[in-house]
Amino acid sequence: MAAVSSLSELENRIAILRANLRELIEQAAAVSGEANEARTSDRIAQQTAELEQLLKEQEELRNRLKDDS
Repeated sequence: MAAVSSLSELENRIAILRANLRELIEQAAAVSGEANEARTSDRIAQQTAELEQLLKEQEELRNRLKDDS
C-alpha cells in the first residue's frame, strides 16, 4: 500500500509542477527586461528538470507495481 501512496504523492507533485510551469510560462510572456527574463528562464529550467525526474520516478514505480502484481 505504501507504493500506491507514493504513486499518488508523485502524481500530486507532478500536477503541481505542471501548474507551476504553466504559470511561469505565462509570467515569462508578460515580463520584460533581461534580468526578469533570465530569472524566469532559470525557474522554468529548474521546474522542468524536476518534472522530468518525477515523471521518471513515476514510470519506475508503476513498473514495479505492475511487476509485483
